[in-house]
Amino acid sequence: MTVNGTRFEHDVEPRVNLADHLRHGLGLTGTHVGCEHGVCGACTVLVNGTSARSCLMLAVQADGTELTTVEGLADGPADPVSGLPALSSIQRAMWEKHGLQCGFCTPGILVSLTELLTAHASPDEAQVRDVLSGHLCRCTGYQNIVAAVLACVQARIVRHPEHPETGT
Repeated sequence: MTVNGTRFEHDVEPRVNLADHLRHGLGLTGTHVGCEHGVCGACTVLVNGTSARSCLMLAVQADGTELTTVEGLADGPADPVSGLPALSSIQRAMWEKHGLQCGFCTPGILVSLTELLTAHASPDEAQVRDVLSGHLCRCTGYQNIVAAVLACVQARIVRHPEHPETGT
């Protein structure tokens, strides 16, 4: 499988779920495991561009796929001084609009919102809330997350008024 642009080939036990393999086998601890029943959304990753609950998927099912975890959302090279990865537009908007608190649910939310913003350059509030309905967050109340997505969409329109749908 390819994870965040890097190809991996591992032998895994057939019973190991994808979340555990990402965290323990590959050291990608940004994917969080909450409920282990696919309800909370904390373990959401992109599998071939589509969101999936990694706690419900066996690692062997990811054979041959292209995976994106929260670690793969960075938009550009790492900062040469701090070594920190560049933030994607939705990560930056979440930070600027205080769309996270404890951060446990944030990776899964960011992955799902990335899928939404890839599929729909200008989603409305109802579409954003529909995506968020698949995630449990006990801290934020979701309002600042919605505000972050709408700010991200607005920034695209301001930067690219002729083609806001593509962001170019």
